This record gives sequence, C-alpha cells and structure tokens, in this order.
Amino acid sequence: MKKVVLAYSGGLDTSVCIPLLKEHYGCDYAITVTVDVGQPEKEIEQAEKKAAKISQKHYTIDAKDEFVKDYIFPLIKANGSYEGYVLGTSIARPLIAKKVVEIAKKEKAHALAHGCTGKGNDQLRFEVVFRSTSLDVIAPMRDMNLTREWEMEYAKKHGIPVAATKSKPWSVDENIWSRSIEGGRLEEPDFIPPEEIFEWTVSPEKAPDAQVINIGFENGVPVSLNGEKMAGVPLIQELNKIGGAHGVGRTDMIEDRVLGLKARENYEHPAATILLMAHKDLEKLVLTRDELRFKSIVDDTWSELAYKGLVDEPLYADLNAFIDKTQERVTGSVKMKLFKGNAKIIARNSPYGLYSSDLSSFDSKTIDQKDAEGYCKYHGFQARMFNKMEI
Repeated sequence: MKKVVLAYSGGLDTSVCIPLLKEHYGCDYAITVTVDVGQPEKEIEQAEKKAAKISQKHYTIDAKDEFVKDYIFPLIKANGSYEGYVLGTSIARPLIAKKVVEIAKKEKAHALAHGCTGKGNDQLRFEVVFRSTSLDVIAPMRDMNLTREWEMEYAKKHGIPVAATKSKPWSVDENIWSRSIEGGRLEEPDFIPPEEIFEWTVSPEKAPDAQVINIGFENGVPVSLNGEKMAGVPLIQELNKIGGAHGVGRTDMIEDRVLGLKARENYEHPAATILLMAHKDLEKLVLTRDELRFKSIVDDTWSELAYKGLVDEPLYADLNAFIDKTQERVTGSVKMKLFKGNAKIIARNSPYGLYSSDLSSFDSKTIDQKDAEGYCKYHGFQARMFNKMEI
C-alpha cells in the first residue's frame, strides 16, 4: 500500500489531486491535511466534509496561534512586503508544509503531495520543506501540465463538488493575514475586477464616516487596540473587520514571481495594512537615522526570503536576530484615521522616542542656532570644489 499525504485546502486543485494520485501515481491511500491558519470556519468544515468522501483519512490542524506568533509577528517587525505586496500567502506556506510533513512522519507515508502549478511560487514554498525529507514529492498539476478548465471538467465527471465555474474560475487563498484572488480574466492586466471578488473589504465609495483607532505596541509587536489588551489572533481578526468596513487594504498589482513571470494579482489585507503602517511609523520615532537606513536593507532582504519561502535559510535567522534587537525600543502607541479606503497616521507616542520638542522648536534657545554655521560651511564642500573646475 502506497501512502501519500496531501496538503489539502478543499479547493479545485487539491480536490482533483486525490483521484489523480490514485489513477496516475499508484497512491491507493490518500491522507489529506488541512492546516487552519485563519481561513473561514465554513471553509474548514467544507474541506473536512469533502475529504471524508474522497480521501482515506483526514487531519485538520489548528495552527492560528503559531502562525501569528512565529510568522506574522516577525513579519510585522520586519515590515514585510514584496514589491508592494503585503506578504500573506507566502508566509503561511512553510508552516502548512511543516505540518503536512509532521503528519507524513506520523503516518509513515511514502510520498508528499501538493496542488500547486508549475507557473507559480507556491510549488517552491512547499517543496523547500518537503524536499528536506527523504519522501517522494508529487505535484500532479505541474507534472500533467493541467489547466483549470480541464480540472473543472474532470471534477464534474468524478462527482467532486467545487466552487469554481467557467464564468467565475477564481482561485482564492485565505488566511488570517491576507486573502488573494486570481484566475480567469483577473490575470489580464487591463481587466477591471468585479466588486464581487472582494469579501473582506467594502467598496471605498460605500464606506462609512471616518474612524480613529489607537494601536499599542510592545517590542515591535501589536498588543492592544483602543487601550484594550488583546492577543494576536483576536486583534488581527478585529482589525480585519474594522479596516474592511472602511475599505482599507486592497492591492491590485503586477507582481514578479520567483520564476521570472509577471502576474496580475489582487489581494485584501485590512489588518496587515493598518499594523504595518503603524509599526513602521513608530520605528521612525524611536530608531536612529542610521538604524532606519540599515534596517530598510535588512527588511527588504528578509521579505525576499519570506516571499520565496526560505524561512529555514540561515540568513533568515540572522536577519531576525538583528531585527529583534532593534525592536527592543519599538514600544508605544499609534493613532490612525480610517476613511474611504485610506489609513492615515495622525499621532504617535513612545517612552523611547528620540524627538525633543524643546530641541526642535523654533521658539526654543536651548540650541544656539549660530553653532550650525560651521556645519553649513563644510556641507557639500567637495561638490562646490568640483563645480568650480574647468573640465
């Protein structure tokens, strides 16, 4: 008996995988694993019901707290984004893959499988974890060069219920931090997405009047909302509701995938937008100019590794060590105004702030302004010398 463990979302790709694993790969015992990283409860339940009909065994693993603590909080500290994309799907994949591997070891499986295509990034993020084992790795969508239209027809013939249709072939991936929507005409750069694809955010035109919120941070991690202490999962869930109600957190972009392909992507991420803006603003208050300059380089490198799923790369741990050191002073609060799709910083405060109203005020004489004259004489000195030359 050949056992295979499949990373299972319950969507079109992974549902079609199960019969394909039996028909084309000789896997007569399929174990499905759904990892809960903040998907809707209804989606988890549907995956369980579907798996009960088409697989031999199913596991649902609640990893929400671990996802927030070990993946989202480090992301916030690193201001994680890639080409303007708030890292969401990418940061969840390594955790999902690791949970699938744990089940494979427990079940003494012969192979690991995923439903990723050969054109996207997720195959890399899953397989960098899967290939750390000695198990075979199976990717039916990629191996058989399948299209979503073929998959929908195949699912219909095999009596597999799927939400995707030819008129709405959307591929949706959701976790507590981000929701991605792609597929069909959404892939076309000049196609205007219909409002129906959005579920977390209202249209900014229909958003209510402005709302001010106050977010508290300790050591770079969000810990409170409007003065109320909150754990990570409920805080993010609440900010998704608040931000989404104001139309905050939509991204429509052309993204450079790891393989080199450009892709049009749509995302929703209200809480992520709010928390990342607030965190970065608080850093500006408490970190020195040189710390901010160097950390921006570190943040970009961290984000590149996270986007590729390389969270086990030694450099990733090295960068986190530096970032954690900088976060020792990122404590305080940030007030934001949410209005018609926009999130705007309106105030911030920290016991470690490097701002001095006395030293900065034009009405203060604590600093003798004349002392700056000597600095001015040398500022741009070499450029002035160059401009006097006759070349």
